[in-house]
Amino acid sequence: MKKQLNFEKSLERLEKIVSEMENAAPDLDKALALFAEGAELVKFCSAKLNETKKKIEIITSSGKIELFKE
Repeated sequence: MKKQLNFEKSLERLEKIVSEMENAAPDLDKALALFAEGAELVKFCSAKLNETKKKIEIITSSGKIELFKE
């Protein structure tokens, strides 16, 4: 079973993948596996950011933004 992802942990894992690919020079199979994992994480993070953007747009267009004004 796949563990539940969250945005922050996904970004942290992406940073580790990039570092490993840059510094460890993994063999081709390992590099491909890391790339595939990274692509999935990017897809998840992008979707999460889009979802959050839509929620912010809904909040600001509904007038509820008044709660955040001084």
